[in-house]
Amino acid sequence: MGSLPGDLEPVRSSGRKPLGIRFLEHVKGRRLSFGSHQAVVLIVTFFAYTSYHAARKTTSIVKSALDPQSPVKGLTLSPWKLTPFTNPPNNSVVSRILGDGWAPFNGYGGTALLGELDVAFLAVYALGMYFSGHLGDRMNLRIFLTIGMIGTGFFTSLFGVGYWANIHYFYFFLGAQMMAGLFQSTGWPSVVAVVGNWFGKSKRGLIMGIWNAHTSLGNISGSLIAAAMLKYGWGWSFVVPGLIIAFIGMMVFLFLPVSPESVGVDADEDEDEMSSPKKGVREPLISGFDSEEKERAVSFIEAWKIPGVAPFALCLFFAKLVAYTFLYWLPFYISHTAIDGKYLSNGAAGNLSTLFDIGGIIGGILAGHISDRLDARAITAATFMYCAIPCLFLYRSYGHVSLAVNMGLMFLTGMFVNGPYALITTAVSADLGTHSSLKGNSRALATVTAIIDGTGSVGAAFGPLLTGYISEMSWSAVFTMLMGSALVAGLFLTKLVMAEVATKIEESKMKESPTSRSSTVAALDV
Repeated sequence: MGSLPGDLEPVRSSGRKPLGIRFLEHVKGRRLSFGSHQAVVLIVTFFAYTSYHAARKTTSIVKSALDPQSPVKGLTLSPWKLTPFTNPPNNSVVSRILGDGWAPFNGYGGTALLGELDVAFLAVYALGMYFSGHLGDRMNLRIFLTIGMIGTGFFTSLFGVGYWANIHYFYFFLGAQMMAGLFQSTGWPSVVAVVGNWFGKSKRGLIMGIWNAHTSLGNISGSLIAAAMLKYGWGWSFVVPGLIIAFIGMMVFLFLPVSPESVGVDADEDEDEMSSPKKGVREPLISGFDSEEKERAVSFIEAWKIPGVAPFALCLFFAKLVAYTFLYWLPFYISHTAIDGKYLSNGAAGNLSTLFDIGGIIGGILAGHISDRLDARAITAATFMYCAIPCLFLYRSYGHVSLAVNMGLMFLTGMFVNGPYALITTAVSADLGTHSSLKGNSRALATVTAIIDGTGSVGAAFGPLLTGYISEMSWSAVFTMLMGSALVAGLFLTKLVMAEVATKIEESKMKESPTSRSSTVAALDV
């Protein structure tokens, strides 16, 4: 790809560079290299989405302060020895301590109100995701992401303001949660689109697998911050994460370069041709692409028609259903299940549940690396989902045996559940957003990402909601639902898996053909 003279490009694009990038170049006394810009992108977007998840996690931690409960006994059902819909015994009754907590959540039906907050947040988040992707491909992603982060910070903090304002009106908290969900929906399409602009496909799975650790790190840090602030009043558990995400939003505005073109840089001549998405997308994508032609943002319907988008979106619906059920219910399940005959406190259960997220970090990295090596995203994602099924069964069946067994099985479950979730929402979304059918048009990344993760977020809303009802009958029934969801998630990729297998077989035959011809020629020469 030809480049403009060295003294022309900086002049043409310098006015579009973020102020922070200009400051770094001023300090260094020269323009930042392509690799330096990539490092800035990874760091800024990593902390940006870490703050999104940290702000999102606060509600699950503060629930115990708003609606205190005192479990008399944990759930002691013998796993899988009863029918999936067997009612729990009487010793699983949970008594409510009235007079504590925060009205209206500390009365009878308070738990249901908290569940409605979760569902409202996730429903608005899922719906907003579709619109956010559409807008993201038509706006400056740096500005769009900054607005989303500051808005998220404001409404997350507003929820906490109810503590000092002595607000006990349910619809105030419901409105704050819904608006926070709406602004949260700006995050994922934006950060994936930006990272996809800077990294090509050859190592995208591994890079984005490591980068996707922000999800689990955000969950862990959000839990620790919210729990630490509880002793000062539950309002601080919302205000502090809200201020943090607003601050990082300003860092995004100052430092985030949206694309190489936006800051006037190009990959170095000795760069791997796949390191830049403009070079890195497969040749059919960039062939015939006129760099002077103004790209048109892809419509919502056109994005759905991109091959692979619908199967991966539907797969993520069920994969995220499983993942978010664990996100919202795992600490509760642990604290109400006897492990080696003992019940853990709420705090200990919350700390133990972080192993699921740690396993998710490893799973995301492994899934990304394996899919890069095999060049087979669908095969990798489907395999992980199928492996999650026996892990879910074993965790339910033997997680109560000992703490060590519980920890090991929880880690494995997190690895196989979150592995495909991380792969689909990162590398797969970026791949499909630069699919060859777009004929070089890169302005589909945010829309495609929003479609895939938005559909997954609908499943994320259903999982915790269904668990709330089904768990009253039996936790074995909950795990049956989760295993069934994992199976369906893998089945949605069957057609893509078969296509990838056929491609691998064809490539293998093509590699063998030259060898066969050489052997034939050699034999004829003799």
